Amino acid sequence: MDSVSPSTSDRFVFDRKLVFALMLYLTALFASNTVGIKIMPFVFGTHLSTAIFAFPLVFLMTDVVGEVYGKAHARAFVRMGFLSLVVFLLFNALSNVMPTSAEFRMPDAYNQIFSLSLRFTFASLIAFIVGEYQDVFSFFFLKARLGGKYFWLRSNLSNFWGQLIDTTIWFSIAFIGVYPLKVIVLMAIPWWLFKFGMGVLYTPLSYAGIWLLRQPER
Repeated sequence: MDSVSPSTSDRFVFDRKLVFALMLYLTALFASNTVGIKIMPFVFGTHLSTAIFAFPLVFLMTDVVGEVYGKAHARAFVRMGFLSLVVFLLFNALSNVMPTSAEFRMPDAYNQIFSLSLRFTFASLIAFIVGEYQDVFSFFFLKARLGGKYFWLRSNLSNFWGQLIDTTIWFSIAFIGVYPLKVIVLMAIPWWLFKFGMGVLYTPLSYAGIWLLRQPER
């Protein structure tokens, strides 16, 4: 009978840095779709979702992973993020249809926060998968054109395009027929530009991430 030695069975068979990167990616994604429900005041009477701090990391992380590990890994991150959201939403729906105990003191608050409409849920899923794939495509298109140089430029240009697609799809699916087109545009443009701006501010973190991922395993 074949046996596996303790030294073999205890050995890491995965890249721990890549797993850590996936953890950050999924955490930022879930934070954007949960705690991001809170809005905060912004300039000129406008408002921003608190997801603004987490969501730019989602796009930047695929750029960082793609830069170090290649396009296949970046696309795998997108697929895992999408499937994780689907599973989370299934559990979310299941928890909402279950009966509520009389002892539970916050049924209205719970339902208000976690009862996502089908339209908003569909908008989030479609916007994420299309926007992220566009980000990965444009990042590697620019990488081929620029000979692998200027990561900061490739990352921010692909982020600019990917965030535009993500924002356009989400606001279109979520609000067309609810608000006039002019109102939707005036809400979407500041949100898109501010997400892109946060991505620019996070660029030094991207370089730090690339450096860490390229360090040899200890």
